[in-house]
Amino acid sequence: MTGLLVDYGGVLTTSIFESFRAFCQAEGVEPDTIPHLLVEDEEALAELHAFEVGRLAEAEFERSFAGRLGVAPERLLERIFAALGPDERMIGAVRAARAAGFPTALVSNSWGMAIYDRPLLTELFDAELISAEVGLRKPDPPIFLLAAERLGLGPAECVMIDDLRPNLAAAEALGMVTVLHRNAEATIAELERLLQIPLGFAGG
Repeated sequence: MTGLLVDYGGVLTTSIFESFRAFCQAEGVEPDTIPHLLVEDEEALAELHAFEVGRLAEAEFERSFAGRLGVAPERLLERIFAALGPDERMIGAVRAARAAGFPTALVSNSWGMAIYDRPLLTELFDAELISAEVGLRKPDPPIFLLAAERLGLGPAECVMIDDLRPNLAAAEALGMVTVLHRNAEATIAELERLLQIPLGFAGG
C-alpha cells in the first residue's frame, strides 16, 4: 500500500510566491519583499513559525507582519493570498488517487485557516494535518510521522508532494519517496509512474 501526502498552498493551488508578488505590486511594495523578509529577518521567521503552529494569534501576526512590510494590517492575510486559486489538475489527480484506493493525507503549514476549502479537503483526504491544528510544522519530522501514522502506514510506504525542497529533504530522511512540485503536468506524470495508475492529466 502507498499513501499519498500532499502539501496545500502551491501544490493544490496556484503559486504562493506569485500571490506574494501580486500582493506586493498591489500594495506598492518591492516584488520579492515577503520571501526576502522571511530569509533575512530572523524575528519575522520566528513569528511565522509560531503562527503556523498556533502559538501566535492571527491578529497579532497580521499586526507585526504588516509593520515589517510597511502596509496596513487589516485583512492582511486575505490580501496576501487574494491571487491564490485552485489548481484543478492537481485536485483531480489527488481525487483520482484516493478513488483508486490510495490513502491520502494533507500535510500543510498554515498561514491562517481562511485559505483552506474545508469541504474539498474532506473530499480529497483521509487525514488532514494542518500545522496550526496539530501544533507541528514542516520540515520537522513529527508532522510527517503523524501523517503516516494516521494513514496506518510506515514512512517508507508514503509519497510526499511539496513545492519546497527543505520539506522534501526532511521527508526523504524518514524514508519517504518525494516529488518536488513545479507544475501539474510533471507532478502527475511522476505520480502515475510511482502509483502505476492513470490520474487523468490530459493537457489541461
